[in-house]
Amino acid sequence: MDEIDDAEVFEELVREAFASIPPELHALMENVEVVVEDEPPAGQPLLGLYQGVPLTRRGAHYGAVLPDKITIFRGPLERTYGPDLERLRAQVRRTVLHEVAHHFGISDERLVEIDRY
Repeated sequence: MDEIDDAEVFEELVREAFASIPPELHALMENVEVVVEDEPPAGQPLLGLYQGVPLTRRGAHYGAVLPDKITIFRGPLERTYGPDLERLRAQVRRTVLHEVAHHFGISDERLVEIDRY
């Protein structure tokens, strides 16, 4: 595959992962954008990143703000899991769900506790 095809396949994997979230959780997600970027910020070994205000921390005055952002980093995921499409698909889904958990206010520590990290 060439670079463009790889990018398209990867973005489709992210869309599939996001679509796999149960409808009742999708209904609770507000003001969230999911994007794919090639690499994380320099020096940060990340597969994904949630930036925003988790639902559990939004108060009555929350509003008129930019969308929360879930970023999935293509480079590190493809370098680690890319040769095997099914492994890549599984890790992309895991990464998307991990970042969505942060949107719902679930910390890394809690994800470890419930064996989801």
